[in-house]
Amino acid sequence: MWALGDYPAVATEVIAELGPVLVRACQAGPGTRVLDIAAGSGNAAIAAALTGADVVASDLTPELLETGRAHAAEAGAKLEWQQGDAEDLPYGDGEFDVAMSCVGIMFAPHHQASADEMLRVVRPGGTLGVVNWTPQGFIGQMFATMKPYAAPPPPGAQPAPLWGDPEHVRALFGDRVTDVVAERRMLRVERFGSPEEFRDFFKACYGPTIATYRFIAEDPERVAALDRDLADLGRRFGAADGSGAMEWEYLLLTARKAD
Repeated sequence: MWALGDYPAVATEVIAELGPVLVRACQAGPGTRVLDIAAGSGNAAIAAALTGADVVASDLTPELLETGRAHAAEAGAKLEWQQGDAEDLPYGDGEFDVAMSCVGIMFAPHHQASADEMLRVVRPGGTLGVVNWTPQGFIGQMFATMKPYAAPPPPGAQPAPLWGDPEHVRALFGDRVTDVVAERRMLRVERFGSPEEFRDFFKACYGPTIATYRFIAEDPERVAALDRDLADLGRRFGAADGSGAMEWEYLLLTARKAD
């Protein structure tokens, strides 16, 4: 799904600032070994590498890794790019000082499995950090809007935006972490001039939206209804100042792995 469309355009044109936000929160820098889980095209991994950290970017989708390599070369960032499943990471126990994920791990279907793996690969006392879309925020509500039109999820899959609920993430990590800091923040998005422009961009670039439209492609009435619903969503989340910008809520959560 994530190879559909042009997710790197979303990462670079819409949500680019999220990666550096996460890197700063995790205090990545020289002397730290960092794993970016479900790294996509490297929104956070490249930012971490530019701090001087030793970085591995891991993702399930080879096409995104290839784009990430190109972006890293353009930015002058040196890091490793490796294919890996967030629910079964190909790394040893305690191999990293920092494990982080920027709106990535949330899309692994089995949340406990991916949280367990994230914890496993971090050394005792190391840092875990995630940026995830909240259920009540714009992207969480976009998935809620698409749900009636989308194919049923596979058995056992959990909704991605639950990773944006701090209590859900605390429960996933349990007593295996300390010093949990959770903060809801807003990303101001000024990329789109209208709700319809947002909708059409996501129809062309964002894998989950593309997959949803493909599922209903032979039903023009449902396609038209989803078109209306997504444009209405964009209108509801427009900035209060009338500028045409949008405010997208996300959760920034960091923790320390217990010794």
